[in-house]
Amino acid sequence: MSSTVPHKTSLPEGLRAGSLLRIRGIVPDKAGRFHVNLLCSEDQGADAALHFNPRLDTSEVVFNSKEQGSWGSEERGAGVPFQRGQPFEVLLIAAEDGFKAVVGDAPYHHFRHRMPMSRVRAVEVGGDVLLDSVRVY
Repeated sequence: MSSTVPHKTSLPEGLRAGSLLRIRGIVPDKAGRFHVNLLCSEDQGADAALHFNPRLDTSEVVFNSKEQGSWGSEERGAGVPFQRGQPFEVLLIAAEDGFKAVVGDAPYHHFRHRMPMSRVRAVEVGGDVLLDSVRVY
């Protein structure tokens, strides 16, 4: 594994429609939860344009945003496309109208923008995950 968690990658240019984040890793055997946050700054408590939160302990994947310290309303994807002990690949694709999450080869959830994606300045990965790579295209 090449990266430790929590892992943070600075995105000084921000995101635009067509930007692609690829996260690869392995879900540990005893994993509870992990997260990928698209943050509006690198400061502690920064706003999050996207909070992608697979929860193996409760068999759900939650999507949300955080603005001015407050979480928005949670959205849930259909089913849990992650398995303990298994590798995964997540693509987060920035589109004009939201972020498209693709897990493996299958579209998973479309999270509509709640704030301008141009505010995003960092991606953070943390929790119960063995991270292989985080790439931004």
